[in-house]
Amino acid sequence: MENIKKIVQEKYSRIAVEADNQGDTGCCGGSSCCGSSMDYTVFSESYETQEGYHADADLGLGCGIPTEFAGLKTGDHVLDLGSGAGNDCFVARALVEESGRVTGLDFSEDMIAKARKNTAALRFTNIDFVQGDIEEMPFPDSRFDVILSNCVLNLVPDKTKAFAEMLRVLKPGGHFCVSDVVVKGELPEMIKNDAEMYAGCVAGAMKMEEYLKTIDEAGFQHIAIHKEKKIEIPESILENYLAEDETAAGINETAGLYSITVSGFKLK
Repeated sequence: MENIKKIVQEKYSRIAVEADNQGDTGCCGGSSCCGSSMDYTVFSESYETQEGYHADADLGLGCGIPTEFAGLKTGDHVLDLGSGAGNDCFVARALVEESGRVTGLDFSEDMIAKARKNTAALRFTNIDFVQGDIEEMPFPDSRFDVILSNCVLNLVPDKTKAFAEMLRVLKPGGHFCVSDVVVKGELPEMIKNDAEMYAGCVAGAMKMEEYLKTIDEAGFQHIAIHKEKKIEIPESILENYLAEDETAAGINETAGLYSITVSGFKLK
């Protein structure tokens, strides 16, 4: 698991640095995403119509827009897990307004630096960014009203720990709303064992029923799926991971990769 964390940390640090070098043109300017065989933008949705959107913070790494369903209110204290360059944080800030606060947590020091640079340029004083591990968050109990995350929890090796930590740091009555990647059916074994595909949000994705069960067993209630979208893995990618009796078209037909936006509440 520590090896997986290192791979993910290095991958997303490289994305942050490359984005700076190329002038913030999305995920390293498009399809190769810093030399990766996986095009991360196949998951992403456009934020351009969202209030608070800041283009320099959008690296095209999400798989939904969790702020659309999070029910954020003026004055809320929001935690964004895997905050990257700050994209969801800036949109959340527009919703919680000046009396609210947004905290971003990210594993990559380079992403934290990029997010702080963006915040300084906008002169916001109610957003802060903290480097840390989602499995062991550096926050006290019952601190946040709402937790957001966008295509990040699938990168966390121990999702049971992640959801337990989310429950711990939420205030009683608080809730989370996250977009994530899940699987229906079976992906090829070679994909599941490939580190690059893990960092690309594919190999680390859980089966949908297991994902929802993990949330329930963590203690969340009123769990709801707000949006579900099928993602086609490009055949040019799949062909690198197939067994002799498998075809790319067959995998996409029987193994659905989905982006879902889901929420749950901490009632006590």
